Amino acid sequence: MFTGLIRELAKVKSLQGSTLSIQSEYTPKVGDSIAINGACLTVIETSSSVFSVELSPESQKVLAMKNYQNTVHMEPAMMMGDRFEGHIVQGHVDCIGKISSIVQSGNSTDFFITIPSKFIKFVIPKGSITVDGVSLTVNDVDKKKSSFRLTIIPHTIKNTLFKDYKLNSKVNIETDMFARYVYNMFSSVQDDKKLSWSDVDKYMASY
Repeated sequence: MFTGLIRELAKVKSLQGSTLSIQSEYTPKVGDSIAINGACLTVIETSSSVFSVELSPESQKVLAMKNYQNTVHMEPAMMMGDRFEGHIVQGHVDCIGKISSIVQSGNSTDFFITIPSKFIKFVIPKGSITVDGVSLTVNDVDKKKSSFRLTIIPHTIKNTLFKDYKLNSKVNIETDMFARYVYNMFSSVQDDKKLSWSDVDKYMASY
């Protein structure tokens, strides 16, 4: 389990076949789970300040692999008793999103991200979402365009890969775990009794 708070911007040393090697200040142990750009991966080797993780062919098909070069977001898995600051992140990437618009908004920046239409039902206004491993709050959802809007503050831009994202950049997306669970719990409810977004938000808040 992760929180979506990036602990370090680590450096990619190499990506050879299915092995991704990362240089970082943090030193994991072999067998540890670690999130790289939001994907939960297993450490298979360590040496000095470099560790390696395994990227299966399936993972490489699901992830925005262009972002696994130069610098990556890194977050070690939570330990029992750690402070919980972001939201519950599993490190299971649902899909790849595409940045469709970047708009300056006062002292912050609005990022509009488009995702495959089958996943937009899991994105809730004022709910949580993970973009390349960063825990963020959704401002608005446009179901017709299958997109959502995020407002990113300067601190987040400075300390994450958001400073490098451009129009049409691709990013790893993990929708909120509770939104997925609630949707599936009530997916068989008859049409005249289907939940509104406010209903879903209420159920999620109860957790």
